[in-house]
Amino acid sequence: MLDESTMTSFDHVIINANIATFSVQHGFGIETSDNVDNQADSNPYGQLHHAAIGIKNGKIAWVGTQDQITAHLPKYQASQITDVNDKWITPGLIDCHTHIVYGGNRSNEFEARLQGVSYQDIAAQGGGIVATVIATRAASIESLFAQSEKRLLALIKEGVTSIEIKSGYGLDLDTERKMLTVARQLGEKYDIHVSTTYLAAHALPPEYKNRADDYIKQVCEWLPILHSEGLVDAVDGFCENIAFSTEQIRRVFEVARSLDLPVKLHSEQLSDIGGSALVAEYKGLSSDHLEHLSEEDIKKMAASNTVAVILPGAFYTLRDTKLPPIEALRKHQVPMAISTDCNPGTSPLTSLLLTMNMGCTLFYLTPEEVLAGSTVYAAQALGLSNKGKVEVGCDADLALWDIARPADLAYQIGLNPVQGIMVQGQWRDTI
Repeated sequence: MLDESTMTSFDHVIINANIATFSVQHGFGIETSDNVDNQADSNPYGQLHHAAIGIKNGKIAWVGTQDQITAHLPKYQASQITDVNDKWITPGLIDCHTHIVYGGNRSNEFEARLQGVSYQDIAAQGGGIVATVIATRAASIESLFAQSEKRLLALIKEGVTSIEIKSGYGLDLDTERKMLTVARQLGEKYDIHVSTTYLAAHALPPEYKNRADDYIKQVCEWLPILHSEGLVDAVDGFCENIAFSTEQIRRVFEVARSLDLPVKLHSEQLSDIGGSALVAEYKGLSSDHLEHLSEEDIKKMAASNTVAVILPGAFYTLRDTKLPPIEALRKHQVPMAISTDCNPGTSPLTSLLLTMNMGCTLFYLTPEEVLAGSTVYAAQALGLSNKGKVEVGCDADLALWDIARPADLAYQIGLNPVQGIMVQGQWRDTI
């Protein structure tokens, strides 16, 4: 029997809701369990119909059926109750891999490539990542904030309540600091969760040409400084033949470990040089891109509980043809997150909903997989155990959708059905 004092003590109650909880407590993901006895209890999306949510102190305090709360509703003021009229509630969306803080614009390169100019020629003329580094270094902190704010707002308007923002277009101490400061400022202004990631090991700056080891030494020296300033939540790197080797990234990861910072990695996008094995060795949060990931390294990711972050925006923009090994990731039960990878060069994408559609159409993921990859597994990829699920004890970060079923979020293209978002128990937009 539900306790009367508990059921009348919520700060806010959401009623008449259909909920995609993504909670194991409500049957999500049980079909992947080794316990065959659980098979009958499997429930897509962990969905609940005709349900309600009780919220207290910014947390989800109760989830149950509408019938369980109905008799207690007279105890609440009208302002404490949101009747969503059978619309759908999901956890707030989480964009777990972005580079949204950067200066400049590279649409000129996009146009040039379509006219037949090679990426190598563009780079030789000062384009590519160097162009973004130059523009980001030159931008004032106010200008950088203003440019990045537009990209963040586009994501928030589609139901995003948490986001990761990387540095990596500064490649010097002052500009890396500037980027991470802007990321923190964006989170403060819009009062959403921003996870900041230090990505100075992103590319070799022009002033370190042919001196990659010297540059990595600087990257390792800057990290404790920026961490001491409260600007770093995690550490990333680009481990590829065109970027940094596993041994160079290992040096960065050792510093991260000494500071008790979690690690993640851009790896296996263009080749397989063992980046995912490295991040698994350090029990990293995630390994991202992964088109060239081997099954042997998938097993290592499974053992270390490292999330595979799939980035269809870059695959689409680059017209790639090498699919990530989705079936092998499923086979070994590696959790898969999905993200925009918003960046100026290879994925100028500010729609997580479109990203979900791309994940289905390009990578053959299911609608349930891409929505889980934008909520519960995206939260895991950021180390946020209190987000990404509609479950008692989790943050009350929610999105409200005018849809017939959860699959609509991946199915529809260009139609934004969001009705509002709740962050830490507070509604942000008109309901």
